[in-house]
Amino acid sequence: MFLLAIGLIILGISIFGLKSPVGVGRFRKSFITLGLLVSLIGFLTATIRQIDAGHVGVQILFGKVQPTVLYEGLNFVNPFVEIKQMSIQTQSYTMSGSTDEAVREHDDAIRVLSRDGLEVTIDLTVLYRIYPDQAPKIYREIGLNYQDKIIRPVTRTGIRESATYYDAISLFSDKREEFEQKIREKIFDEFQKRGIVLERLLVRNITLPQSVKESIERKITAVQEAQRMEYVLQKERQEAERKRVEAQGIADAQRIINSGLSDKILQFELIKVQKELVNSPNSKIIILGGGKQSPPFIIGDGK
Repeated sequence: MFLLAIGLIILGISIFGLKSPVGVGRFRKSFITLGLLVSLIGFLTATIRQIDAGHVGVQILFGKVQPTVLYEGLNFVNPFVEIKQMSIQTQSYTMSGSTDEAVREHDDAIRVLSRDGLEVTIDLTVLYRIYPDQAPKIYREIGLNYQDKIIRPVTRTGIRESATYYDAISLFSDKREEFEQKIREKIFDEFQKRGIVLERLLVRNITLPQSVKESIERKITAVQEAQRMEYVLQKERQEAERKRVEAQGIADAQRIINSGLSDKILQFELIKVQKELVNSPNSKIIILGGGKQSPPFIIGDGK
Protein backbone atom coordinates (compact mmCIF):
# COMPACT_ATOMS: atom_id res chain seq x y z
CA MET A 1 0.00 0.00 0.00
CA PHE A 2 2.91 2.33 0.77
CA LEU A 3 4.48 1.80 -2.68
CA LEU A 4 1.14 2.41 -4.36
CA ALA A 5 0.81 5.73 -2.55
CA ILE A 6 4.39 6.74 -3.49
CA GLY A 7 3.79 5.77 -7.13
CA LEU A 8 0.60 7.83 -7.31
CA ILE A 9 2.38 10.83 -5.78
CA ILE A 10 5.20 10.60 -8.33
CA LEU A 11 2.69 10.19 -11.14
CA GLY A 12 0.63 13.18 -9.98
CA ILE A 13 3.67 15.45 -9.69
CA SER A 14 4.91 14.33 -13.12
CA ILE A 15 1.60 15.04 -14.84
CA PHE A 16 0.53 18.22 -13.12
CA GLY A 17 3.75 19.72 -11.77
CA LEU A 18 6.32 19.19 -14.51
CA LYS A 19 4.72 20.98 -17.46
CA SER A 20 7.69 23.16 -18.31
CA PRO A 21 9.99 21.63 -20.97
CA VAL A 22 13.07 23.18 -19.34
CA GLY A 23 14.93 22.15 -16.17
CA VAL A 24 13.49 19.14 -14.40
CA GLY A 25 10.54 19.28 -16.77
CA ARG A 26 12.74 17.71 -19.41
CA PHE A 27 12.43 14.39 -17.50
CA ARG A 28 8.67 14.54 -17.31
CA LYS A 29 8.14 11.36 -19.36
CA SER A 30 10.73 9.51 -17.32
CA PHE A 31 9.00 10.52 -14.06
CA ILE A 32 5.63 9.48 -15.46
CA THR A 33 7.08 6.09 -16.39
CA LEU A 34 8.66 5.76 -12.95
CA GLY A 35 5.38 6.71 -11.27
CA LEU A 36 3.45 4.17 -13.32
CA LEU A 37 6.01 1.45 -12.52
CA VAL A 38 6.05 2.16 -8.76
CA SER A 39 2.23 2.36 -8.75
CA LEU A 40 1.98 -1.00 -10.51
CA ILE A 41 4.39 -2.66 -8.07
CA GLY A 42 2.56 -1.08 -5.15
CA PHE A 43 -0.80 -2.22 -6.52
CA LEU A 44 0.42 -5.82 -6.92
CA THR A 45 1.92 -5.95 -3.41
CA ALA A 46 -1.24 -4.43 -1.95
CA THR A 47 -3.60 -6.87 -3.68
CA ILE A 48 -1.57 -10.05 -3.05
CA ARG A 49 -1.33 -10.94 0.64
CA GLN A 50 0.35 -13.96 2.23
CA ILE A 51 -1.26 -15.73 5.18
CA ASP A 52 1.09 -17.81 7.33
CA ALA A 53 0.55 -21.56 7.92
CA GLY A 54 -1.81 -22.28 10.80
CA HIS A 55 -3.43 -18.87 10.54
CA VAL A 56 -6.38 -17.16 8.87
CA GLY A 57 -6.71 -13.56 7.78
CA VAL A 58 -9.48 -11.21 8.87
CA GLN A 59 -10.16 -8.39 6.40
CA ILE A 60 -10.93 -4.89 7.66
CA LEU A 61 -12.06 -2.33 5.08
CA PHE A 62 -12.37 1.23 6.35
CA GLY A 63 -12.99 -0.03 9.89
CA LYS A 64 -15.57 -2.67 8.96
CA VAL A 65 -14.81 -6.35 9.46
CA GLN A 66 -15.48 -8.35 6.28
CA PRO A 67 -17.14 -11.81 6.56
CA THR A 68 -14.77 -13.46 4.07
CA VAL A 69 -11.85 -15.31 5.64
CA LEU A 70 -8.41 -15.54 4.03
CA TYR A 71 -6.68 -18.90 4.38
CA GLU A 72 -2.96 -19.73 4.39
CA GLY A 73 -1.01 -19.01 1.22
CA LEU A 74 -1.35 -16.17 -1.29
CA ASN A 75 -4.66 -14.33 -1.54
CA PHE A 76 -5.92 -11.57 -3.86
CA VAL A 77 -7.62 -8.82 -1.89
CA ASN A 78 -8.77 -5.24 -2.14
CA PRO A 79 -5.59 -3.10 -1.90
CA PHE A 80 -7.26 -0.87 0.71
CA VAL A 81 -8.00 -3.82 3.04
CA GLU A 82 -6.13 -4.21 6.34
CA ILE A 83 -5.35 -7.82 7.25
CA LYS A 84 -5.26 -9.20 10.81
CA GLN A 85 -3.87 -12.74 11.12
CA MET A 86 -5.33 -15.05 13.77
CA SER A 87 -3.96 -18.46 14.76
CA ILE A 88 -6.17 -21.53 14.26
CA GLN A 89 -3.58 -23.86 15.82
CA THR A 90 -4.07 -25.56 19.18
CA GLN A 91 -3.27 -23.10 21.96
CA SER A 92 -2.90 -23.60 25.70
CA TYR A 93 -3.71 -21.47 28.68
CA THR A 94 -2.33 -22.55 32.07
CA MET A 95 -3.52 -21.32 35.45
CA SER A 96 -1.05 -22.51 38.07
CA GLY A 97 0.47 -21.60 41.41
CA SER A 98 3.92 -21.95 39.82
CA THR A 99 4.97 -18.77 38.04
CA ASP A 100 7.18 -20.83 35.71
CA GLU A 101 4.11 -22.57 34.26
CA ALA A 102 1.34 -19.98 34.52
CA VAL A 103 0.59 -17.49 31.75
CA ARG A 104 0.57 -14.68 34.28
CA GLU A 105 3.67 -13.77 36.27
CA HIS A 106 2.12 -14.50 39.67
CA ASP A 107 0.23 -17.22 41.51
CA ASP A 108 -2.70 -17.89 39.18
CA ALA A 109 -4.00 -21.13 40.71
CA ILE A 110 -7.77 -21.49 41.11
CA ARG A 111 -9.07 -21.61 44.70
CA VAL A 112 -12.50 -23.16 45.06
CA LEU A 113 -14.80 -24.34 47.85
CA SER A 114 -15.75 -28.01 47.81
CA ARG A 115 -19.11 -29.41 48.90
CA ASP A 116 -17.85 -29.92 52.46
CA GLY A 117 -16.75 -26.28 52.69
CA LEU A 118 -12.99 -26.81 52.34
CA GLU A 119 -10.79 -24.61 50.14
CA VAL A 120 -9.08 -26.59 47.40
CA THR A 121 -6.35 -25.17 45.13
CA ILE A 122 -6.36 -26.37 41.50
CA ASP A 123 -3.77 -26.01 38.72
CA LEU A 124 -5.30 -26.40 35.27
CA THR A 125 -4.43 -26.17 31.56
CA VAL A 126 -6.97 -25.51 28.79
CA LEU A 127 -6.24 -26.70 25.24
CA TYR A 128 -8.33 -24.90 22.62
CA ARG A 129 -8.41 -23.46 19.11
CA ILE A 130 -10.70 -21.16 17.16
CA TYR A 131 -13.00 -22.14 14.32
CA PRO A 132 -11.46 -20.69 11.10
CA ASP A 133 -14.78 -19.42 9.74
CA GLN A 134 -15.56 -17.76 13.10
CA ALA A 135 -12.41 -15.62 13.10
CA PRO A 136 -14.18 -12.44 11.80
CA LYS A 137 -16.87 -12.80 14.48
CA ILE A 138 -14.26 -13.30 17.23
CA TYR A 139 -12.27 -10.28 16.07
CA ARG A 140 -15.39 -8.09 15.85
CA GLU A 141 -16.99 -9.14 19.15
CA ILE A 142 -13.97 -10.01 21.32
CA GLY A 143 -10.77 -8.89 19.64
CA LEU A 144 -7.39 -10.58 19.63
CA ASN A 145 -7.18 -10.81 23.44
CA TYR A 146 -9.76 -13.60 23.71
CA GLN A 147 -7.61 -15.50 26.25
CA ASP A 148 -8.17 -12.95 28.99
CA LYS A 149 -11.72 -12.09 27.93
CA ILE A 150 -13.15 -15.60 27.36
CA ILE A 151 -10.77 -18.50 28.12
CA ARG A 152 -9.69 -17.42 31.60
CA PRO A 153 -12.98 -16.17 33.15
CA VAL A 154 -15.23 -18.86 31.64
CA THR A 155 -12.88 -21.66 32.77
CA ARG A 156 -12.47 -20.34 36.30
CA THR A 157 -16.23 -19.93 36.68
CA GLY A 158 -16.85 -23.47 35.38
CA ILE A 159 -14.34 -24.93 37.83
CA ARG A 160 -15.85 -23.12 40.82
CA GLU A 161 -19.36 -24.24 39.92
CA SER A 162 -18.29 -27.85 39.31
CA ALA A 163 -16.30 -28.14 42.55
CA THR A 164 -19.43 -27.61 44.67
CA TYR A 165 -20.66 -31.10 43.66
CA TYR A 166 -17.73 -32.94 45.29
CA ASP A 167 -16.04 -33.35 48.66
CA ALA A 168 -12.40 -32.28 48.89
CA ILE A 169 -11.08 -35.83 49.32
CA SER A 170 -13.18 -37.07 46.37
CA LEU A 171 -11.66 -34.40 44.13
CA PHE A 172 -8.21 -35.54 45.18
CA SER A 173 -8.83 -39.26 44.68
CA ASP A 174 -11.56 -41.25 42.94
CA LYS A 175 -13.67 -38.43 41.44
CA ARG A 176 -10.92 -36.59 39.59
CA GLU A 177 -11.81 -37.74 36.07
CA GLU A 178 -15.50 -37.16 36.72
CA PHE A 179 -14.63 -33.65 37.95
CA GLU A 180 -12.73 -32.91 34.72
CA GLN A 181 -15.72 -34.08 32.66
CA LYS A 182 -18.13 -31.87 34.59
CA ILE A 183 -15.91 -28.82 34.04
CA ARG A 184 -15.79 -29.62 30.34
CA GLU A 185 -19.57 -29.80 30.18
CA LYS A 186 -19.83 -26.44 31.93
CA ILE A 187 -17.56 -24.51 29.57
CA PHE A 188 -17.83 -26.39 26.26
CA ASP A 189 -21.06 -24.73 25.10
CA GLU A 190 -19.92 -21.30 26.24
CA PHE A 191 -16.71 -21.64 24.23
CA GLN A 192 -18.58 -22.90 21.18
CA LYS A 193 -20.98 -19.95 21.21
CA ARG A 194 -17.94 -17.69 21.01
CA GLY A 195 -16.41 -19.59 18.08
CA ILE A 196 -13.84 -21.47 20.17
CA VAL A 197 -13.27 -25.24 20.26
CA LEU A 198 -12.43 -26.77 23.66
CA GLU A 199 -10.07 -29.63 22.79
CA ARG A 200 -9.06 -30.82 26.24
CA LEU A 201 -9.06 -29.86 29.87
CA LEU A 202 -6.11 -30.96 32.02
CA VAL A 203 -6.38 -30.82 35.81
CA ARG A 204 -2.68 -30.77 36.60
CA ASN A 205 -2.70 -30.63 40.39
CA ILE A 206 -5.20 -30.53 43.26
CA THR A 207 -3.90 -29.28 46.61
CA LEU A 208 -5.93 -29.96 49.75
CA PRO A 209 -5.79 -28.01 53.03
CA GLN A 210 -2.96 -29.08 55.34
CA SER A 211 -5.35 -30.55 57.94
CA VAL A 212 -7.01 -32.74 55.30
CA LYS A 213 -3.64 -33.88 53.94
CA GLU A 214 -2.53 -34.92 57.43
CA SER A 215 -5.80 -36.80 57.96
CA ILE A 216 -5.33 -38.66 54.65
CA GLU A 217 -1.74 -39.52 55.55
CA ARG A 218 -2.84 -40.92 58.92
CA LYS A 219 -5.53 -42.97 57.21
CA ILE A 220 -3.07 -44.33 54.65
CA THR A 221 -0.60 -45.19 57.42
CA ALA A 222 -3.32 -47.03 59.37
CA VAL A 223 -4.37 -48.98 56.27
CA GLN A 224 -0.77 -49.94 55.53
CA GLU A 225 -0.24 -51.07 59.15
CA ALA A 226 -3.42 -53.16 59.03
CA GLN A 227 -2.26 -54.75 55.78
CA ARG A 228 1.14 -55.50 57.33
CA MET A 229 -0.46 -57.13 60.38
CA GLU A 230 -2.75 -59.19 58.16
CA TYR A 231 0.34 -60.39 56.28
CA VAL A 232 2.07 -61.35 59.56
CA LEU A 233 -1.02 -63.23 60.79
CA GLN A 234 -1.33 -65.01 57.47
CA LYS A 235 2.31 -66.13 57.69
CA GLU A 236 1.75 -67.36 61.27
CA ARG A 237 -1.34 -69.30 60.20
CA GLN A 238 0.61 -70.88 57.36
CA GLU A 239 3.47 -71.85 59.72
CA ALA A 240 1.03 -73.35 62.24
CA GLU A 241 -0.65 -75.32 59.45
CA ARG A 242 2.76 -76.55 58.28
CA LYS A 243 3.67 -77.77 61.78
CA ARG A 244 0.28 -79.46 62.18
CA VAL A 245 0.70 -81.29 58.87
CA GLU A 246 4.27 -82.28 59.82
CA ALA A 247 3.15 -83.64 63.23
CA GLN A 248 0.26 -85.48 61.62
CA GLY A 249 2.69 -87.06 59.17
CA ILE A 250 5.02 -88.23 61.93
CA ALA A 251 2.10 -89.65 63.90
CA ASP A 252 0.78 -91.46 60.85
CA ALA A 253 4.23 -92.92 60.12
CA GLN A 254 4.62 -94.19 63.68
CA ARG A 255 1.16 -95.71 63.62
CA ILE A 256 1.93 -97.53 60.38
CA ILE A 257 5.25 -98.85 61.76
CA ASN A 258 3.68 -99.96 65.05
CA SER A 259 0.81 -101.71 63.29
CA GLY A 260 3.31 -103.72 61.17
CA LEU A 261 5.58 -104.90 64.04
CA SER A 262 5.24 -108.34 65.76
CA ASP A 263 7.31 -110.45 68.20
CA LYS A 264 8.66 -112.65 65.42
CA ILE A 265 9.79 -109.63 63.35
CA LEU A 266 11.50 -108.12 66.40
CA GLN A 267 13.19 -111.47 67.19
CA PHE A 268 14.38 -111.77 63.61
CA GLU A 269 15.83 -108.23 63.64
CA LEU A 270 17.58 -108.98 66.94
CA ILE A 271 19.18 -112.14 65.48
CA LYS A 272 20.47 -110.09 62.50
CA VAL A 273 22.08 -107.54 64.82
CA GLN A 274 23.63 -110.26 66.98
CA LYS A 275 25.03 -112.02 63.91
CA GLU A 276 26.71 -108.82 62.76
CA LEU A 277 28.22 -108.37 66.21
CA VAL A 278 29.59 -111.94 66.22
CA ASN A 279 31.21 -111.49 62.85
CA SER A 280 32.74 -108.15 63.83
CA PRO A 281 36.59 -108.26 64.33
CA ASN A 282 36.36 -106.02 67.39
CA SER A 283 36.53 -107.34 70.95
CA LYS A 284 33.07 -107.90 72.34
CA ILE A 285 30.97 -109.53 74.97
CA ILE A 286 27.47 -110.53 73.88
CA ILE A 287 24.73 -111.40 76.36
CA LEU A 288 21.96 -113.47 74.79
CA GLY A 289 18.57 -114.43 76.10
CA GLY A 290 17.53 -113.38 79.50
CA GLY A 291 13.82 -113.89 78.92
CA LYS A 292 11.42 -116.20 80.70
CA GLN A 293 11.84 -118.96 78.11
CA SER A 294 15.68 -119.10 78.00
CA PRO A 295 18.42 -118.20 80.45
CA PRO A 296 21.04 -115.67 79.37
CA PHE A 297 24.46 -116.77 78.19
CA ILE A 298 27.63 -114.86 77.22
CA ILE A 299 29.73 -115.02 74.09
CA GLY A 300 33.13 -113.30 74.14
CA ASP A 301 36.66 -113.58 72.75
CA GLY A 302 38.22 -113.16 76.26
CA LYS A 303 41.03 -110.73 75.64
